[in-house]
Amino acid sequence: MNATLGPAIGATAFEVGAEVRAAFTEHAGEHIAEVESAFLPTIKGKATEKYRANLYQLARQRLTALGITRIFGGDFCTHTDAERFFSYRRDGRTGRMASLIYRID
Repeated sequence: MNATLGPAIGATAFEVGAEVRAAFTEHAGEHIAEVESAFLPTIKGKATEKYRANLYQLARQRLTALGITRIFGGDFCTHTDAERFFSYRRDGRTGRMASLIYRID
């Protein structure tokens, strides 16, 4: 099987809280090291921990765990590429986006 990853917010721009990291690592099983490496700490403090999350790395890990070995894409950042992509996080205004998952048997 093949999978193609479309445009998404990139690892340098996607900040999440510790609860998001915990949700991913809780279900990582034998892939814990790879999942943990997809989250780089940005803020460490008494009350708040923030991480930069690499969605492309997480998607590749999940797809590989499902047996998908041919994975393409994952080369764009919707946050930093204002010429081509809408980003609410960058622009602060809403727009329309869509995701598509399609299986060919």
